[in-house]
Amino acid sequence: MYDGKTGLGEVKNMEHENYICKDQDGNLLLSIEAIDEDELSMNPMFTHCLAVVKVGNEYLLGQNKYRGRFEVFGGCVEKGETARDCIYRECNEELGLTFARITYIGAMRLQLKPDYFSKKERIELGGLYGIALPDMSIDEIYANVKDKAEITGLAWYSHVKGKEPIAAIDEALLEYYI
Repeated sequence: MYDGKTGLGEVKNMEHENYICKDQDGNLLLSIEAIDEDELSMNPMFTHCLAVVKVGNEYLLGQNKYRGRFEVFGGCVEKGETARDCIYRECNEELGLTFARITYIGAMRLQLKPDYFSKKERIELGGLYGIALPDMSIDEIYANVKDKAEITGLAWYSHVKGKEPIAAIDEALLEYYI
């Protein structure tokens, strides 16, 4: 992990043998950890939050225009935000939520490959949340989505599993909010 010599959270020739999931891009979900939400917010490796959303017994996924696959909801933390601030803002943008019962599940530790956000392989921490919405249809929920440029559609997980591309790590995260 972080050796104090490379850049913050940067990985130097490290392959983890134990991990929960490996995605299509080679990113690894290493663990879900019981890090206090306030402590996570102050950790320099904290970069983002994700939310697993359930409506009744169904998991809700958003179709990400830029990555071309279904995903859970969330995004990068902005300067000065806590983890909870980040997930509220992201869920407002991506789902139009102004209030919801949001449950902090824990911190995700990920090993990420070089991408749009960084040219280096790195270890990052992200907040993982669960959100339970009242019974609503896909159309009712999508009518509230503010960022339709990014979230081009919504679907129930059970309807797209095995039929549409789903982010592998995001699919694994569903198991943490039952």
